[in-house]
Amino acid sequence: MRAAVLEAIDQPFVVRDVPTPPLVPNGVLLRVEANGICRSDWHVWKGDWSWVGVVPQLPAVIGHEFCGVIEEVGAEVTRWKKGDRVIVPFSGGEGTCEWCRTGHHNMCDTPILPGLVFGGGFGRYSSVPYADVNLVRLPDAVGFVDAASMGCRFMTSFHGIVDQAQVRPGEWVAVHGCGGIGLSAVQIATALGARVIGVDVADEKLAFAKELGAEATVNAAQDDAAGAIATLTGGGAHVSIDALGIATTCLNSILSLRKRGRHLQIGLTTQAEKGMVALPVDVIVFKELQIVGSFGMQAPHFTSMLAMVEARKLEPGKLVSRTVGLEDVTSVVQSMGSYGTTGVTVIARY
Repeated sequence: MRAAVLEAIDQPFVVRDVPTPPLVPNGVLLRVEANGICRSDWHVWKGDWSWVGVVPQLPAVIGHEFCGVIEEVGAEVTRWKKGDRVIVPFSGGEGTCEWCRTGHHNMCDTPILPGLVFGGGFGRYSSVPYADVNLVRLPDAVGFVDAASMGCRFMTSFHGIVDQAQVRPGEWVAVHGCGGIGLSAVQIATALGARVIGVDVADEKLAFAKELGAEATVNAAQDDAAGAIATLTGGGAHVSIDALGIATTCLNSILSLRKRGRHLQIGLTTQAEKGMVALPVDVIVFKELQIVGSFGMQAPHFTSMLAMVEARKLEPGKLVSRTVGLEDVTSVVQSMGSYGTTGVTVIARY
């Protein structure tokens, strides 16, 4: 099969033929039809998460935002058949640990991560293990390109906003960082009836946030983000989201909150922070703020999100700004280091 192969950290991907991965008894062989290129791919490409043990075994076929059609089914699989259209959530589990048994597959003690534990969507085929536990049926009405981002950024934002921060209609929600996760959060929070403020340093990304439903925007390169949000909301946001994961956006998000507000941390840090960010502890105490983390979304929770997609209350396809082929992967991933992409870029040509 053709694949864009990561052969060395921080070096161009090599597009070449590689062996099709073998089918495993509890898995399926999936023909990948589309794969979103995510900033998490940039982190892996840069070797950026070595301090938490996320190190790809090279050469690697990464990519974790993909969907496709089942070509073969393992002998132990009971829920799926050849020809089924499915999404592969990036935060999969093996199904038997404490967290999987209680419905929190995204917290699995043995995380089944596409592109790291098994070959991902930068290749034409993927051998997906634990298929009965992790795969999600893709409705016929949803196209592959539209679905490509729902295996990571969109579903991560949905879980964070709906399950973790529990955003309610009428609440002010500030989204710091209008990349793929942030723009997903803008659309989802708006669909829930929240009043959304998009925050970024790029006017084109703020304009995109407006298209997706943001009531107001703040350019953090030109204005004090926390002060501007306090003025717009009459005291601060009820919920504020760090959708990027750098020290500045994390701090701005917390300082943007009104009393008893909720800070939602979705963005993961870079080499600059190595997971450690200084927080205004006294402000957190005096305002009784809540700090909430969110990671991926378990497969059983896709039902409500996909129902909203089918009803067109959510339209993940609106986030897709560009489709590319395997030969374009290097340039797209490299540009993410300087935040050079707007919206979601999807591999649609293999």
